[in-house]
Amino acid sequence: MALKVNDLSLLPEEFEEHAEKAKTLPESTSNEDKLVLYGLYKQATVGNVNTSRPGIFNMRDRAKWDAWKAVEGKSQEEAMSDYITKVKQLKEAAAA
Repeated sequence: MALKVNDLSLLPEEFEEHAEKAKTLPESTSNEDKLVLYGLYKQATVGNVNTSRPGIFNMRDRAKWDAWKAVEGKSQEEAMSDYITKVKQLKEAAAA
């Protein structure tokens, strides 16, 4: 984990900051990466999946639901930390 235990109080603030940065990721960001971010964001802000899986004809929402379901069980702090790490990776890759 990138954050030290004593930095947990700053986690929500840093998470919000990176949520804003995620909005400025380039168009070229893959759907797979966007779905990973979506799943982590939902897990960090809502917790475990609390809706039923969308139907087969609703592919977009179904993919988002699956991404969220894939990180089910992660703690809010772990999801926030993973989200921040992923945004940093994507920003660095975009800058390269």
